[in-house]
Amino acid sequence: MAGIPELLKGRSFTRVSDWSPAELGTALDLADELKVERARRRELRILPGRTVGLIFRKPSTRTRISSEVGIAELGGMALYVPAADLQLSRGESTRDTALVLSRFLSAIVIRTFDQAEVDEFAEHATIPIVNGLTDASHPLQALADAMTIRERFGALAGVRVAYLGDGNNVCHSLMRIAARSGMELVAACPDGYLPDPAVVASCRDDATASGGSVAVTTDPAEAIAGARVLYTDVWASMGHEDERDRRLRDLDAYRLDAAKLARAAPDAVALHCLPAHVGEEITADVLYGDRSLVWDQAENRLHVYKAVLALTVR
Repeated sequence: MAGIPELLKGRSFTRVSDWSPAELGTALDLADELKVERARRRELRILPGRTVGLIFRKPSTRTRISSEVGIAELGGMALYVPAADLQLSRGESTRDTALVLSRFLSAIVIRTFDQAEVDEFAEHATIPIVNGLTDASHPLQALADAMTIRERFGALAGVRVAYLGDGNNVCHSLMRIAARSGMELVAACPDGYLPDPAVVASCRDDATASGGSVAVTTDPAEAIAGARVLYTDVWASMGHEDERDRRLRDLDAYRLDAAKLARAAPDAVALHCLPAHVGEEITADVLYGDRSLVWDQAENRLHVYKAVLALTVR
């Protein structure tokens, strides 16, 4: 494979908007290359001797496993550190923690609740900070989503994506990457669950520049019409468990099922960032059906993660 470009070395990835459309495209291109090389079982020690810290405040399957496997496959070492085991949990400042860990590590992946915590780490660290998920943003997932869509349709520009359900962190990041790559994104969410208006407005500016579009509706049928991708996420994410019963009632009409998939474009596919609550936001026949790309999408978390680290770690 070609050499790793230097333009992103030392840069953080705290939200999709950190990187330009061209830089996001570079990450996707490299992820494609890394996926091919992995299938060939070719060892690529791009980051020998580097150690990447994983600071997690939330449980994880895909983020943790893709992180540890990805770092190992790049020739580095992962150091998993639950946040509760750090002096952060006893009052040491984020600034001091970032400064100290920058002396030990080559990068840090943070999975937490508050976006401000990731931003503060990035402000004070001298190494790349990668957002593994916050309540506001999920940029690694958005990259994996874009990679999966591009694999299926050959390009991103002009692909219509319908997001159904809660206008949450996944919706925000998907909307941003769609807007920066020329996709047509329509988010169908009920009142009370609409995406952040400031994010929507900013994404519309991006879409104007890329030739894409961003729209929000409360009508699932409007979003689905002509869509080639139908995307959903859990209705009661971490931190919303006490709202579960109300959310199930409010979002019932937004379930991704076979009837909705049938009303989309003839070649439409289903995506879900997982974990899935089968029978709630998605039905089993769609999740496990032949038009589901969910498992490719999950695998692609590994490849985009490796690409981000290969591009940013010095």
